[in-house]
Amino acid sequence: MENDTIYVALDDSKRKLVVAILRFGAAEPEEQEIPKDAQHIQRLFRRLRREGPVQACYEAGVSGYDLYRQITACEVTCQVIAPALTPRRPGQRVKTDRRDARKLVRLFRVGELTPIHVPNEAEEAARDLVRCREAVRRDVVRWRHRLLKLLDRHGRLWGAEKNWTQRHWSWIRAQHFALAALQRAFEATVFALEQALARQAALDQEIAALAGTAPYREAVGWLRCFRGIGTLSAMVLLAEIMAYLGLVPSEYSSGETQRRGGLTKAGNPHARRVLVEAAWHYRHRPTIGRALASRSQAQPEEVVGHAWRAQQRLHWRYRHLVGHGKRPPVAIAAIARELVGFLWAAMTRRETRRQVA
Repeated sequence: MENDTIYVALDDSKRKLVVAILRFGAAEPEEQEIPKDAQHIQRLFRRLRREGPVQACYEAGVSGYDLYRQITACEVTCQVIAPALTPRRPGQRVKTDRRDARKLVRLFRVGELTPIHVPNEAEEAARDLVRCREAVRRDVVRWRHRLLKLLDRHGRLWGAEKNWTQRHWSWIRAQHFALAALQRAFEATVFALEQALARQAALDQEIAALAGTAPYREAVGWLRCFRGIGTLSAMVLLAEIMAYLGLVPSEYSSGETQRRGGLTKAGNPHARRVLVEAAWHYRHRPTIGRALASRSQAQPEEVVGHAWRAQQRLHWRYRHLVGHGKRPPVAIAAIARELVGFLWAAMTRRETRRQVA
């Protein structure tokens, strides 16, 4: 029976688990501390299952989803909880692992916790691949800045055209410094940048190959019909779960007073970055260029029409906001938020069609 359920909350750290167990009829949870290894976890839940049905939870954190898989392997229902949405008492200044576990198990029993979607191992692997590429992209940006600043400090300025064109690279490789130490620093910086670019290109190929396989092929094709969203952007959105983006304004309102601030930025930063970058494309008048037309071939007419309506609506919205005095970055944030709606509508229709079929 449901009221006979034993509720278990685990406070997760690198080497140990603090476990709070709330049995049926108990007012206070039982606490224990166990090493963080599969043998002790299995022993704990085997013992508890002899007493009755067990439900477990822990906050998403250092262990990722490996702890979830170890618990479910013991035939125990487990939920991974969103830490940012766990209720907290104002004024509470003492935080320990045991207090956290006790609080978590009490909230878990009354249903006040918000679970998150747990990806399977293949989905998690795809997400890790996409995040690895994001980390390498940040390395590329850093090494580019370091190289340009090194050259700037020594009077080597490039003003002919845009940076990082073929001519710019030829100019960079032609630079030479008389001092051996400075020349060595320059060569090491160029080498590091080239290595980062090579890693990024290799990961791009891996992600493109993954995007061509099930279950991503169809979804990527649909998302690529939208302006500003290519294969990589589509994979980021699919891997990072589009529901939590932080693209809503913060608000602190009480009574008749309403105060709204900037974006909350609560949620997934990778998906939010991709959406904001895509939103900048809607500054330009609606059009279907060669690349977009190629990506839209063989895709459902309903999706292509949806993407075209998104172009018309979002371009008009951008012009309207800027024309009324909004700064372009603020307007782009609003466009990114509306773009989420168009993408969500397209993907939910895809799921509906799949269920009907």
